[in-house]
Amino acid sequence: MNFLHSLTGSFAQPAAENPTVAMIEAAYRHHGLEWRYVNCEVAPEHLAAAVRGARAMGWAGFNCSLPHKLTVIEHLDGLAPSAEIIGAVNTVVMRDGLWIGENTDGQGFVEALRPVCELEGQRVTLFGAGGAARAVAVELALAGAAHITVINRSRPRGQELADLVCAKTSATAEYAHWQPAMPIPPGTGIVVNATAIGLFPAVDDQLDIDWATLRPGMVVADAIPNPPRTHLIRTAEAAGCTVLDGLGMLVNQGAIAIRLWTGVDVDRGVMRRELETIFGAA
Repeated sequence: MNFLHSLTGSFAQPAAENPTVAMIEAAYRHHGLEWRYVNCEVAPEHLAAAVRGARAMGWAGFNCSLPHKLTVIEHLDGLAPSAEIIGAVNTVVMRDGLWIGENTDGQGFVEALRPVCELEGQRVTLFGAGGAARAVAVELALAGAAHITVINRSRPRGQELADLVCAKTSATAEYAHWQPAMPIPPGTGIVVNATAIGLFPAVDDQLDIDWATLRPGMVVADAIPNPPRTHLIRTAEAAGCTVLDGLGMLVNQGAIAIRLWTGVDVDRGVMRRELETIFGAA
């Protein structure tokens, strides 16, 4: 009998609303893995100490959520290729005594999107330019999207992301300043909300867009997992769009992280069912 489990976890602030611990521990239990996942509230000024502490305690790896996806990089020993392009990290893996930063957010999003639409040649409208948006934009471009319009209220950050896509991938990209009642650009095939608008507990917050420009045939995806049925998802579904909630991205990026830590491809259905039970979406 082994009473010393391998440790993983998450560093974030706030951390109480993050359901990742529930789905990952469900996967560990289902597969009989002697691993644990610890959800930790870590303030920005304590991030360096948390990373050092995880190393001292022999953690196998950890996730980083807001507000640490960019700043954690300075505390790591190296980056995987996609994380280096994105410039943000959500998963850290201990390899040969070194902390290596990965980014599974965009990979998880693309894996969730593939069953509902072709990515090759798509024109994407992306709301947001933070860590999640960077991951989604880069991975969509690497997967074959032709053009990405980055809509953001901060011009420097939005332009930086558009420039990154143009410089590091074969896709084209442009920045558009987020105006009131922002219309979805003509020709858009995929709309993505990669902002925190609508995230629990502010579940009544809405994207400031022209809802009449959502058209049947569009794929509308929300990166927010809590709640799964955001205002965007409900409204787009009523408009005849194909919708993709944030649970798929959350489950997939978590399963990829588990594979990086343990080498095991876990049952993603177990993880999604756990989240659906928590959110009452089953």
